Amino acid sequence: MGISNLRPAISCISLLALYISLCTITPTSSASLQDDFINCLHRNTNVDFPLEDTFFTPERNASIFIEVLESTAQNQRYLTESTPKPSFIFKPVHESQVQASVICSKKLGIHLRVRSGGHDYEGMSYVSQIDTPFILIDMTKLRQINVTIEDNSAWVQTGATIGELYYRISEKSKIHGFPAGLWTSLGIGGHITGGAYGSLMRKFGLAADNVLDAKIVDANGKLLDRTAMGEDLFWAIRGGGGGSFGIIIAWKVKLVPVPMTVTVFNVTKTLEQDVDNKILSKWQLVADKLVEELFIRVVFNVAGNNGNKTVIASYKGQFLGDKGTLMEVMEKDFPELGLTQSDCIEMSWIESILYFAQFPKGTPPEVLLQGISLLGKVYFKAKSDFATKPIPALGLKGMLKRLIKEEGAIVFWTPYGGMMSKIPESEIPFPHRCGTIFMIQYYTPWTDSDKRPNTHIKWAREIYNYMTPYVSSNPRQSYVNYRDLDLGQNGKNSKVKSINAKIWGPKYFKDNFNKLVRIKSNFDPDNFFRQEQSIPPMPIRS
Repeated sequence: MGISNLRPAISCISLLALYISLCTITPTSSASLQDDFINCLHRNTNVDFPLEDTFFTPERNASIFIEVLESTAQNQRYLTESTPKPSFIFKPVHESQVQASVICSKKLGIHLRVRSGGHDYEGMSYVSQIDTPFILIDMTKLRQINVTIEDNSAWVQTGATIGELYYRISEKSKIHGFPAGLWTSLGIGGHITGGAYGSLMRKFGLAADNVLDAKIVDANGKLLDRTAMGEDLFWAIRGGGGGSFGIIIAWKVKLVPVPMTVTVFNVTKTLEQDVDNKILSKWQLVADKLVEELFIRVVFNVAGNNGNKTVIASYKGQFLGDKGTLMEVMEKDFPELGLTQSDCIEMSWIESILYFAQFPKGTPPEVLLQGISLLGKVYFKAKSDFATKPIPALGLKGMLKRLIKEEGAIVFWTPYGGMMSKIPESEIPFPHRCGTIFMIQYYTPWTDSDKRPNTHIKWAREIYNYMTPYVSSNPRQSYVNYRDLDLGQNGKNSKVKSINAKIWGPKYFKDNFNKLVRIKSNFDPDNFFRQEQSIPPMPIRS
């Protein structure tokens, strides 16, 4: 069947008050759709693509299709048998094929999702719960990196991991780095669209704060750079969340200076060792006020068995300098931690990347080229918060009491301050700046052998509800890269289709949400790029 004969029936409901748009697409048969898409691609690009390496369908080879689908997907909750699967997966090998994919998707009336790394918390880059059928454009073959030390920049394609970028920078220079995430298997395409933070954030800000240019395919299939897209769209894609404005092909990022010697440490304290949470309380007072070169994150997890459980708080630090200078800073501003010279390890910046990613000591940096995730592939639920004032003793006691009940759960506290407080809230869509002491993430994983997954999801919601009096309010803020489909459901176990953007939008973006909606309305008024929590266009008035 040719393109001209394919007339899919498309029924769309545009919900008022910035609810998500729901579309039901009734195309021809799956096999016919695949053939028509391939034919359309050939007509719209001059670059060859061998089907066996770039096009994957359950009809042609179900086992390989599933292998490709699961290859970078991190949250197993969205790979169950009942989860909607794409009709097919296409892996472009050239930017023109990404343009053609957009053109052909529109012609055929088929919804698409785009994946670069697959770390998205609610699986939105490879699962659609609002549009069926849908296809998956997997960007992992577009991973070229060009580092130019002379002008302190690098172009990196969207399918590369941040670990690959870190390695390629370190190949060229021992005194250059980039302030992105701690988990090195993150795909850089989606990572930067949400802001992207890491251990250099207090000195240099977010990855999105250090973007110089970008290449994006818009809803018309046009390839745009910063000049062509204009400053509004360039603003929106640096922190406005993925899946709303187009398909990122590549980022041009600004490299930042790092010293030859970086010092790291990990000091652990049990509940019993930190009587009355004195260390933790002091951390809350100083974490955002320490020198910008010092980043100390607190990671809480549970140790012991049922009869003798305790919470361990790990104070994981990175200092841009030698351990002698670090000790002077800590003795002056945070002596309560009891950091010693023997706790401190001096290393290069690239070695500190491996350290924070939890690779074993002595692992060569070349491992970063393999895209390995030491997180493993698990089922998980996560939620996030921002603290704008220290959590009092009563609040800490209740949080730790709830944490100790959930086996395997982790709570992360990430410090702000420094450069994060100097950049205005409206500089990019990411608004969590001055006034934020630290960010909180609640994370609970489980395995496929666990027969009660809902109990873990319930735990995440309960600890989140408990923390309400102790975190930001009006709005209660959340981090868009920790997508949470609970937001916008008023605490009810509602279906995804009822999520209200007027609720989740300000949580992720505060006042920047209104500007994002205006930009979406200008550049994608028909809402071609959409997912469960994508920026909606303004309702069209008759």
